[in-house]
Amino acid sequence: LRIVTIEDACVPDPRGTLPGRGAYVHPAPVCLDQAVRRRAFPRALRVPGPLDVKALRHYVEQAQGCDSNL
Repeated sequence: LRIVTIEDACVPDPRGTLPGRGAYVHPAPVCLDQAVRRRAFPRALRVPGPLDVKALRHYVEQAQGCDSNL
């Protein structure tokens, strides 16, 4: 899943069309938690300070919920 920053937030870019520098993470809660814990997003996206990951976390949780219904 491609991730980009909009203002001070990490947002998902599933179509890969949003402008700006992107980073990639597996769309799984475990991988997202590990990336947040390691502060990987600010480093990969080259932005100072912490980033809000609420929208990203919501997207990943929604995707996991849909996969379990298949």
